[in-house]
Amino acid sequence: MITDSYDEKSPAKINVEANENAVRADAVILTFSHLIEAYVLQNYDCEKLGELNMAHGSTSLYSFRHGGKTFGFGRTWVGAPAAVGVVEELPWLLNTKKIIQFGGAGCLDREIVRGKIMVPTEAYRDEGTSYHYAPPSDYVRIKNADQVAAFMKERRIPFVPGKTWTTDAFYRETLRNFEKRKADGCISVEMEGSAIQAVCDFRGWEVYMFFSGGDLLDAPEWTDRRVEGEIRNSQHDPRLFEIALSLAEYVTNH
Repeated sequence: MITDSYDEKSPAKINVEANENAVRADAVILTFSHLIEAYVLQNYDCEKLGELNMAHGSTSLYSFRHGGKTFGFGRTWVGAPAAVGVVEELPWLLNTKKIIQFGGAGCLDREIVRGKIMVPTEAYRDEGTSYHYAPPSDYVRIKNADQVAAFMKERRIPFVPGKTWTTDAFYRETLRNFEKRKADGCISVEMEGSAIQAVCDFRGWEVYMFFSGGDLLDAPEWTDRRVEGEIRNSQHDPRLFEIALSLAEYVTNH
């Protein structure tokens, strides 16, 4: 059973070695959007540190200076195993303990408009990766949710706090499972949150995450709520990176 997979008593067969020459960063900002990656490279003086590789290709990690601090930046892959793989391999290129993670998520509440910021407080573990990093439970607590919420309030950024549903199978978000998760208090659905929190808890790293509201499940029929070619209020909106950068400054100053 997957719920029996957590093993803290024996060593892993494969480990990422910390690189003594890794660039020290106050925090690293990770997202999924290739368009936001392009925006950052065009608007910030980024230094490429190296690449993380998988069979389907590579993703680059960068560093840049801002406000007297050094920040890392990178684009990760979609899905819990791939996203956790990127997080695990960060120490080879970056020496940091703080991770800002943001991306798009589906909405389980029709009152949450497209593009609204959602701050997860707990993540339902409907994926397999987290069970290798934390003892079995229905939810993993997003332990820095209060800090992210405090930041949003201080900067007067409208947001909605609530539980999130992390799933491996977005084509199996069935009506019954949707109703159970919504009744349990979940306002969003995505594919990485619970696993990212679990690996960071296991490794002793701090993660600060938020989502941007996207497609809507809380309707008679699923709706994308997207206008073709529109970037504003989508998961590719560059304003999300600016929020993430401000959050990175906030958590490194507190």
